[in-house]
Amino acid sequence: MAAHFGRRLRKGAATTAVAAAAVAALSASQAPSVTADQDNRAAAGTSTPGPEEGSGHNATGNSPYYTDLPPLNSPNPSPSPSSSPVGTPVAQGEAEAGIPATVLDAYKRAEAELRTAKPGCNLPWELLAAIGKVESGQARGGQVDANGNTLGRILGPQLDGNGFALIKDTDHGQYDGNSQYDQAVGPMQFIPSTWAWAGRDGNGDGAKDPNNVYDAALAAGYYLCRYDWDLSTQAELDRAILSYNNSQDYLDTVLSWLEYYRKGTHSVPDGAGHLPSHRSDEPADPKPPSTPGKPAGSKPKPDEPSGTPQPSPPASGTPTPPPASGTPSTPPATPPTPTDTVDHLANAGTGTLSAMAGDAFSGKISTRAVTKLGKSVGKVRVRFTLVGDTDATFAGGESVATVTTDTSGVAVAPTLTAGEKTGEFTVRATVVGRTAVKALDYSVKVTPRAADALTDASSDAALTCPAGGEFADPVTVKATYRGAAADGVAATATLVKSVLDDSVNDKGPYFKNADGDAVRTLTGLVTDENGQLKLPELYADDTTGTFLLKITTTGGATLTVRLTVTEADPSGSPSPSPSASS
Repeated sequence: MAAHFGRRLRKGAATTAVAAAAVAALSASQAPSVTADQDNRAAAGTSTPGPEEGSGHNATGNSPYYTDLPPLNSPNPSPSPSSSPVGTPVAQGEAEAGIPATVLDAYKRAEAELRTAKPGCNLPWELLAAIGKVESGQARGGQVDANGNTLGRILGPQLDGNGFALIKDTDHGQYDGNSQYDQAVGPMQFIPSTWAWAGRDGNGDGAKDPNNVYDAALAAGYYLCRYDWDLSTQAELDRAILSYNNSQDYLDTVLSWLEYYRKGTHSVPDGAGHLPSHRSDEPADPKPPSTPGKPAGSKPKPDEPSGTPQPSPPASGTPTPPPASGTPSTPPATPPTPTDTVDHLANAGTGTLSAMAGDAFSGKISTRAVTKLGKSVGKVRVRFTLVGDTDATFAGGESVATVTTDTSGVAVAPTLTAGEKTGEFTVRATVVGRTAVKALDYSVKVTPRAADALTDASSDAALTCPAGGEFADPVTVKATYRGAAADGVAATATLVKSVLDDSVNDKGPYFKNADGDAVRTLTGLVTDENGQLKLPELYADDTTGTFLLKITTTGGATLTVRLTVTEADPSGSPSPSPSASS
């Protein structure tokens, strides 16, 4: 215990010096190295990153992080913190052990899902809490709304290669507002290129938003479990944390908070969490901080270049405090954002949307953001959501897609592909961040798979059999649609009386049902993946002559096949035919 105590004191005293060394190491290369992480994986026999991780960077792009360490003494929460109502302060214990209620709920919900989805990972929610503490100070001490959305964006520095990794813009500024370089975003500080494949919907609202603590916590959980690491083992726990931010100091800091939280935590009201005060991108400064959260002597920065959360504007209706001199002043009016100017959404030329099951829709949904005066608005995020009983998806298998309007104010949804469920559903367009703007609904229809042609694919042998016998070869047909094989198409087969009379023939060839009874109409037939349909075996009663089998598919394709029943062989004794039914 003494050795541990001494290490903690030395670490606390040298935090800023270590931080300076970490920044120098990051500056040595434009793109932060992940060699150590890859070597660890190789040693463990685990797989290297798959193609879905094409960004080539870890979760945060090795962005700066908070370096504050836990108190030396362990937390001492109330005996039954779980029995305390959410948002009820707990008097006992260190302030550092308190985690904002909504943030804590997000971590525990993520752990619960991963326990089912990836039980072998053994992800503890305390690990998510440790990373959340180091990355954003638990979302700025719990500055989130009831749905888990952060009150203002939490951004890291722009990754322009100036002391940090060089990662040029990958999201057109969708998440970080930067169209030149990427920045780590949200309470778990994902860079947009990683969020593109790692993002998850943690609160069930149909969106994947790195600025939502439920989404970010769940994404972090899946990220840490993505190589089937077992986080109950120290070696694989270390690898997972290093894959989040490839720094030994980062690993040590996260492990310290993990150990601290495992000894006890409690919930505090949202917004009442303890804020860290030191970051890995700050220069060493032995002087004590003169302002909470800032080292003494540090100069204000025009655009805080770190993982430090940007201050959110005061809530609507909250008066702005007067300046120190006591002279009241009116804050300058904040110019409206493009989103603020949107009055309504308009159809930007989308016509009738219909596709067969399994096919991509030929047209795309286009929506225009418009002001009250009819002017188009660019740089507005429009969310397209599939509403109704459908298994259709946008490109990538998603049911929600967010697109930013172009200079003409138009947002075009990704390609929509029909599922197997037929019928009508709705694609709803909404303006992200403006609930007052009425949604615009598009009606979409999925029709059954169809064929427009049928051809006989039976063997060359004539479809003939003696009375009372069995046809040697089955009837086989092939369905096509616009020249291509039509798979999954429903069909019926009926023994009809004549070319002009489609009523069921009660004599001649027949099929058998499961009970061995004769049936002359088959329904529920479906073509295979090659568009082929092989009918069950056919039998003949004692009626001779030529008979017609008519096959019809969804879409109107038909084919009539001739069947011939000859006199029975005098030397044979054909078995009596079963009673016919249609």
